[in-house]
Amino acid sequence: MRATLRIVRLRVLYVLNVASEIRAWRPPVGGIAEAFHAHFTDHAYPMHVHDTWTLLIIDEGAVRYDLDRHEHGALDGMVTLLPPLVAHDGRSATPHGFRKRVLYLDATLLDGALAGRAVDSPEIADPLLRQQIHRLHGVLGPGDELEAESRVELIAERLRGHLRREHGTAAPERDRRLAHRMRDLLDERITAGVSLREAAALLYAHPAHLVRAFGIEFGIAPHQYLLSRRVDRARRMLLAGRPAHAVAAGTGFHDQSHLTRHFKRIVGTTPARYAA
Repeated sequence: MRATLRIVRLRVLYVLNVASEIRAWRPPVGGIAEAFHAHFTDHAYPMHVHDTWTLLIIDEGAVRYDLDRHEHGALDGMVTLLPPLVAHDGRSATPHGFRKRVLYLDATLLDGALAGRAVDSPEIADPLLRQQIHRLHGVLGPGDELEAESRVELIAERLRGHLRREHGTAAPERDRRLAHRMRDLLDERITAGVSLREAAALLYAHPAHLVRAFGIEFGIAPHQYLLSRRVDRARRMLLAGRPAHAVAAGTGFHDQSHLTRHFKRIVGTTPARYAA
């Protein structure tokens, strides 16, 4: 009897684990208070609020929710933006549950004055924006902070455009002086690195404008430029006989696997094979 009861308990535990898959962490990225990935089959959120903006994309299934006493739906292919301190709930719209990825954005990215617009229209049909958010989720790990911050700022800029009902975008302004100052800063900090917000403060520029100015001038994003400079330095160190783990530490990569991932993407082979 006890053995049977134990088997039943294990089966229940297994079902609960399958029904709910959750990963939550705080990325070291300016503007992001928390990242949350989840797969729910039978969980229903009660009415609740957040003190941050909630940026949500659905990868499987669909979610029905009430926001400010109006029913809405979060669908695959859409972007959902919920404002701070506005009550909402959530439940699966299908028997198979849903899989979602969420970013909780702090008040430095979006003005609270735009909350009313988000309450009126929390669903955004913008495939490019959704693709940008998808790519951002892929670079929230350690070592890719500059790329993540750059993507966050451009996403926030696009969100502000939707909330302000700004149809169409003006041609980006060229700012050669700012772009060259940013390049000089990156050259000075190849190993130490620099966050986008720190660079913007040092250069007295808005972070999104800084990213755009750099791209227009050099045809490459700031994080891509920094990575290519680090990989160049890594190549020379590997050919000088330095071990890969020392090269990673000496060129600003988070660890050896971080070096290997970017080295192979740029050079076409691993550091070990390149050194051999």
